[in-house]
Amino acid sequence: MIDFVAAVGSGDIDAAAGLTDRPDLAAPTIRSVHDGLQATGLTVETGAVRISGDSATVDYTYTWTLSANRQWTYEGQLPLARRGGQWVLRWSPSDLHPSLGSDQTLELRLIEASRARVNENGGSDVLVPGRVMRITWSAEGVDDTVGAVRDLVDLLRPATTPSPQAIVEAATGSGNPVTIAQLDQATYDAKRDQLDRIPGVSVVELADLVTVDPTFAPDLISRVRSAVIDRVDGTAGWRVVQRTADGAVVSVLTETPPQPVPSFSVTLDRAVQVAAQNAVNATDLQAMIVVLQPSTGAILAVAQNPAADRDGPVALTGQYPPGSTFKIITAGAAIEAGLAGPDSPVPCPGVLAIGERAVPNYNGFSLGTVSMETAFARSCNTTFAHLASQLPDDGLTRAAAQFGIGPSYDILGVPNAGGSVPAAATIEQRAEDGFGQGRVVVSTFGMALAAATVANGVTPVPHLLVGADTAVTGDRTDIEPVAVDGLRRMMRAVIVGGTAGRISDQGDVHGKTGEAEVPDGSHAWFVGYRGDVAFATLVVRGGSSDNAVAVTRAMFDALPAGYGT
Repeated sequence: MIDFVAAVGSGDIDAAAGLTDRPDLAAPTIRSVHDGLQATGLTVETGAVRISGDSATVDYTYTWTLSANRQWTYEGQLPLARRGGQWVLRWSPSDLHPSLGSDQTLELRLIEASRARVNENGGSDVLVPGRVMRITWSAEGVDDTVGAVRDLVDLLRPATTPSPQAIVEAATGSGNPVTIAQLDQATYDAKRDQLDRIPGVSVVELADLVTVDPTFAPDLISRVRSAVIDRVDGTAGWRVVQRTADGAVVSVLTETPPQPVPSFSVTLDRAVQVAAQNAVNATDLQAMIVVLQPSTGAILAVAQNPAADRDGPVALTGQYPPGSTFKIITAGAAIEAGLAGPDSPVPCPGVLAIGERAVPNYNGFSLGTVSMETAFARSCNTTFAHLASQLPDDGLTRAAAQFGIGPSYDILGVPNAGGSVPAAATIEQRAEDGFGQGRVVVSTFGMALAAATVANGVTPVPHLLVGADTAVTGDRTDIEPVAVDGLRRMMRAVIVGGTAGRISDQGDVHGKTGEAEVPDGSHAWFVGYRGDVAFATLVVRGGSSDNAVAVTRAMFDALPAGYGT
């Protein structure tokens, strides 16, 4: 009996059949069961033996090892007969399983686990299991290779990037098919007939995660897909069925359900992303918005219009002079250093000489001596150039880090660069940096972090994929509460009596405008927060900061009433 089981488990069908009293009948059934189960082994534990004359039965417990190390255990009884003084196995299909009948077999069948989906913050799908079509091209048997590839590239544009000549050289040089593009099902269906007419084209259907809405943060969602694609497959389930020779299932003998992977979630919020995207799409100039949740660091939206898309993910990585929005950092540093507070009298002349540099206000406006709150609300360059000039060489560098600008963030799925605030050895350089026109550069992402810091009291750790930690490198000391309180007050004054009055009807908004002079124009900035929503908006060469305020207002106007408050 033990020899029989060992032979079955090892796949030695003839040996196993030879240990029965009917090898001719046993062999086909044993082979069918062994192959159908994709068996790699079989062990047995014997139990009670009952003998009656020349017949006997032995209780057994079989444990099959199936493909992928799956284990299946059950009990039964083996019939024995005495032949010539020796006990032999009396053949019956039930020797393999108690319920197995004639002309039946056993078969392992897999139960596919559903692939994980990716949801946005509101719960709706952004990536779902689907199919994509991989388009490849081979030069083998193609007479006019350049003509065929040119037709293929023209048909698939803009999904292809290599030139026809490069594709031909790659295919002929390697002798292997070259992957040209991957198409979603709808695009492939629309081009199928034309693809069929191009010689050398082959199509392979692949399982993938496909986007639900191609307009929804396409760059970020593509990066999220790349980050999770190797983790979306769960563990397949399996069952063993008893079936007839013609394939009809008689019964399911055992079943292990599949174990799907839970859905992934990203922090992007559909309402915010759509509102931000529509707002930046309304201008032909390069425009972008980054929105964060101050309390958690969740990235709620990253939107940039097609004009900005041409330069890559510039909302996250582009480096621009911040103009007067940098006065948030300068004011915070001044408060912590004891140079001034919101109520402190400060000078706001039209022009102020600092060292060898003459710092002007916009159009030379002058307020005389006013509170720092008023100078901040009216955006006096001279005031903040003066305050910055009194700070240490690295004063603004350290202050910027307190607001999240300077440290690096390794965020899964999110390329980013907050900005650079180098130490300034001269009084002139510190003065220029103080109102965002020196060597300071920031990204929209970096300024959104600064606004989130004021709203939250400390810089939150930004993240996109829920459950994925963000590694932070660099010093991030907390800003003092007195500076947080002062900045909140002054940023509110910008809305109710300063340069951002256009957005005053959008609730309890706090913000700071900025216009950064660059060759051939100036960048329009507006950064701030409302409740638990922090934002930074940039219109590249957008001129007046009021244009950035208008874009931000359009975003808030499109959000559900009271969103984030």
